[in-house]
Amino acid sequence: MKWQGDVMDMFADVLIVGTGAAGLYAALNLRQDLNILLITKDVVNKCNTFLAQGGISVARDEKDFDLFIQDTLKAGKFKNSIKAVQTLVFESIDNIKSVVELGTIFDNENGEFKYTREGAHSISRIVHSKDETGKELFLSLLAALKNKKNVRILENTTLVDIITKNNICAGGIVTKGDKRINIYSKATILATGGIGGLFKNSTNRRSLTGDGIAIALRHNIKTSSLDYVQFHPTALYDDNVNCEKFLISESLRGEGAKLLNEYGKRFVDELLPRDVVSKAIYEQEKNSSLPFVFLDISFKGKNYIINRFPAIYNQCLQSGIDITKHKIPVTPVQHYHMGGISVDSYSRTTMEHLFACGEVSCTGVHGANRLASNSLLEALVFSKRASKVINKYIDEATFLYQEDITGIKDIRDYREINKTIIINKLKKMGEVISSELVNY
Repeated sequence: MKWQGDVMDMFADVLIVGTGAAGLYAALNLRQDLNILLITKDVVNKCNTFLAQGGISVARDEKDFDLFIQDTLKAGKFKNSIKAVQTLVFESIDNIKSVVELGTIFDNENGEFKYTREGAHSISRIVHSKDETGKELFLSLLAALKNKKNVRILENTTLVDIITKNNICAGGIVTKGDKRINIYSKATILATGGIGGLFKNSTNRRSLTGDGIAIALRHNIKTSSLDYVQFHPTALYDDNVNCEKFLISESLRGEGAKLLNEYGKRFVDELLPRDVVSKAIYEQEKNSSLPFVFLDISFKGKNYIINRFPAIYNQCLQSGIDITKHKIPVTPVQHYHMGGISVDSYSRTTMEHLFACGEVSCTGVHGANRLASNSLLEALVFSKRASKVINKYIDEATFLYQEDITGIKDIRDYREINKTIIINKLKKMGEVISSELVNY
């Protein structure tokens, strides 16, 4: 670490931008002799992983491989990469075993996982930790990482650009408070999450504003399917805008909850793909006196509901809704981005030494619509693959210390430039998306 005027220079073998499942798991799968630096835009737990409720998809056994692949392809309208889907499914069991070994605890009975089912899955194949699976996964991965002496985490540190030379990524330019830091690295992993912070209504953290994609666009790094934006059918309705919405997990519908219109009538098969269910809800709202529909699980036993969905029960209670007695007002909101930075099967982008993992990437797994609970699995499978590649080649890599990167005069301008770039790109993706964007 050294200072050049008001600018600090730091060095790391691997720079990881983001501390969700993809970033943490990538770090855990890197060699212990490497100097690893993770940075996060907010505090460490302000990521979408921490919010994930439902669970993680996993093949029940090898006999389930073909059906799991078909479910994923069908949900994605067959716009998926078959190779990527096969990779996801074939490596699902080993990765779930790995996170269990790292300390993640999933609901089980007599030593066997208690699988649940969600929309567009043909069978129950989702492991979960009550209705706070993401929180359990995040905390267990973070705890495992804290035992690593070769890993550092910087919070409240924002990536504003990458350091490049001849289409090789040599690190990142970040801000921490009013300070600029140039972080030089042999490999860089973008795990910057989604785009929900750009939307009026989203289940995402508000700090997630597509920074990684914006930087990729500025550097002509290939992106794919940016118009594939998923709206989750069931977020808790409220009148507020430009804020984080509370998700009502699809696992409620997997456990039997029914969607009802204002007259108390079912209007859709609750376990159809998310885009189909969202469209059906929008149709109901358009022809209704209410700006929401209802989700009802109150017919289940009170003890069952409280034990299976404690977080949702408590959050709804804070909003004056006892879900053991009353229906839940729900409406679709932006939830996930299937598009992103194009990567190969080892998470490599079109720029050398630059990787992208998790929601910021586009592996081709999800196609036009993500199958429920495949996002955390994708983050695990493909971040581990990135780490495997880095572990092999990094000894041959050198720091590309670049003297002349002082062209960025005002880092604050680049924060706004990044936001403007991604918003302008999304505005071209059709009325459904552009009408839901925040008016910056």
